[in-house]
Amino acid sequence: MEASANVHERTVASFGSEWARFDQSRTTEEELRRLFSEYFDIFPWELLPEGARGADIGCGSGRWARLVAGRVSELHCVDASEEAIVVARQNLSSLENVVFHRAGVDSLPFENDSLDFAYSLGVLHHVPDTVRALAACVRKLKRGAPFLVYLYYAFDNQPRWYRILWRFSDGARRVISHLPPRVRDALCDGLATIVYWPLARVARLASRTGLPVARFPLSVYRDRSFYSMRTDSRDRFGTPLEKRFRAEEIREMMTRAGLAGIRFSASPPYWCAVGFRS
Repeated sequence: MEASANVHERTVASFGSEWARFDQSRTTEEELRRLFSEYFDIFPWELLPEGARGADIGCGSGRWARLVAGRVSELHCVDASEEAIVVARQNLSSLENVVFHRAGVDSLPFENDSLDFAYSLGVLHHVPDTVRALAACVRKLKRGAPFLVYLYYAFDNQPRWYRILWRFSDGARRVISHLPPRVRDALCDGLATIVYWPLARVARLASRTGLPVARFPLSVYRDRSFYSMRTDSRDRFGTPLEKRFRAEEIREMMTRAGLAGIRFSASPPYWCAVGFRS
């Protein structure tokens, strides 16, 4: 991988360890497709040209690429972590139209103006300069090509008490993410067991009785597996660098990066947005 200033090495190593441990082999097809539909709900598949060539920027385990590859002619999976690339290669070994690259976002292995589409889900809030990273991705797109991005939200559509609760959890992340790997992973599993699972199941029961649960903490996990909860707990509390953005900030960053026609998903996960290279 070429040297890139816009890479947080400890975070890259953390995600490599995460995907090696949670390679998503225990995620059911039903759950994977349900999650995929949530992230890609606003993606304009119908606008892609025949023979579309695109990129998954920050592919991780390759879980999204597996469902994208069948819809396009060529998909390039890019990740800064060698461990992640190894896992993605194993998971996607049956797909002949997928190409793998170990590269940071500042050294994407494509010519400018060459891709018909790209997406980056849950990645660019983990790099030092998100604005620069967005611009680097957009430069690789052809004019009018769509770019789908998911960036952690700053709870701008939630009440104040929700943001206060997050501040406590973020304090825990700052401590846990710097612990020795075995201790870190054990604590993340513990949080999945004593926080994620109970709150998700309470939200499920409340939902089945007709109560509104949209503002209930971790309610998005009410129909997800414990494996998914463990994965996301490790993602949430084991990652050294994390940033969050309001929808208006994301729109401004996407515009500055050269995207137009920006549209946000109205449902979780927040915030997913799509724009087209102007």
